[in-house]
Amino acid sequence: MSNAKELKEKLMMKERRGAADYSAEVLKEADAYCEGYKRFLDHARTEREAVATVRKMAQEKGFVEFDPDHRYQPGDRVYIVNREKAIGLAVIGKNGTADGVRLAIAHIDSPRIDLKPNPLYESNGMALFKTHYYGGIKKYQWTAIPLALHGRVVKLDGTAVDIHIGDDPKDECFLITDLLPHLDKERVTQTMGKAFTGEDLNILIGSRPYDDSDEKDLIALNVMRILNERYGIEEDDFLSAELNFCPAYPTRDVGFDRSMIGGYGHDDKCCAYPSVTAIFDTELPESTCITYLTDKEETGSDGNTGMQSDFLRYFIYDLAKADGNEGYRVLSRSKCLSADVNAAFDPTFSSAYEQKNCSYINEGVVISKYTGHGGKYDTSDASAEFMGEIRFMLEKNGVKWQIGELGKVDIGGGGTIAKYVANMNVDVVDLGVAVLCMHAPFEVISKADMLMAHKAFYGLFN
Repeated sequence: MSNAKELKEKLMMKERRGAADYSAEVLKEADAYCEGYKRFLDHARTEREAVATVRKMAQEKGFVEFDPDHRYQPGDRVYIVNREKAIGLAVIGKNGTADGVRLAIAHIDSPRIDLKPNPLYESNGMALFKTHYYGGIKKYQWTAIPLALHGRVVKLDGTAVDIHIGDDPKDECFLITDLLPHLDKERVTQTMGKAFTGEDLNILIGSRPYDDSDEKDLIALNVMRILNERYGIEEDDFLSAELNFCPAYPTRDVGFDRSMIGGYGHDDKCCAYPSVTAIFDTELPESTCITYLTDKEETGSDGNTGMQSDFLRYFIYDLAKADGNEGYRVLSRSKCLSADVNAAFDPTFSSAYEQKNCSYINEGVVISKYTGHGGKYDTSDASAEFMGEIRFMLEKNGVKWQIGELGKVDIGGGGTIAKYVANMNVDVVDLGVAVLCMHAPFEVISKADMLMAHKAFYGLFN
């Protein structure tokens, strides 16, 4: 070996090798691990459904509902739910909270189409719903695809009714219509922002009238008749409802080699799921470990179920109080992985990426030292010391990882929930899975990267 080659192997970064770095055994393990994830993704379309699914999984793994007045012992497993839209899972450590807690946080909301408070109307022989999209979407991607209705209606008497229509192939589905290309020559010359507006995203829901009488809006009436017979709701009940439309197709393997997974909601459930399975596999850690799944990240993390809520802080304070510790001191000693995705390099759109500092599928989990946009605005920037700790932890646990930014400096950027944890004086850095087609109705990830995410969060906890 020449001196230059020997020195290069010692000092320079290794070239990317993608899936070639994984042994056949690891790839087989990844394939098996992702079968559970695919089932999870199909059952957790919305944050409510994600919380219900995780709570059921946790109970099967021996987690019990948290009681702030109970004295827990090392190895005890508890969960806490916030308004059915956020959930925390904790395993009590041998040292309790004395050395801080180990946190993995992720969000469980995804871009979608929500209903307006007064959604129902009829026009020219069709009944439709008016909508208000949720999160950052390319509006044109949501037209002319099958949609499923998910959500909850609370009636005037306080009764809650859950609705779930369209995911089963036997169910009816819904869609946002689009204009045929023959009549769309003027619109296709416009920018996407002008060609598709929020007010154009109307959901087609029916076309048959209730009867042949002279009453107005008989198609809308027929829709309400069906909803009333099925769920006992009236049109006024939309005023106290949370109804969302999500893509109505199942999670699928992608590629002849089945090396990838395509589905709705990878952002950020492909990070939420491995942070959950990692704490399930954690039995008796040194420090208390917490996986926390939150809502509203796609719209700014506001509200009492978003990451800017004090709910997680109060939960940690309760755990600290039980150990005789001050909550603020526990937070100051804590370590956190903010489990969020990054944009995978797409060779079709290579000009959007700075290829030396972006993430790639099959290269393992992505560490994003900072997110934000432009001159590092609206972000937490992890310290060199904490980056060193996480690098050591990943290498020690055999986790394949990479560094990544979200696109070129002046055209890219995005936010995560890391900064809200950093504001609690916690050391934190973003770590997650690289995603192709992020925020589209059908996103794509690597199975091997999913397994590496699980191993990374397990390494943090253990």
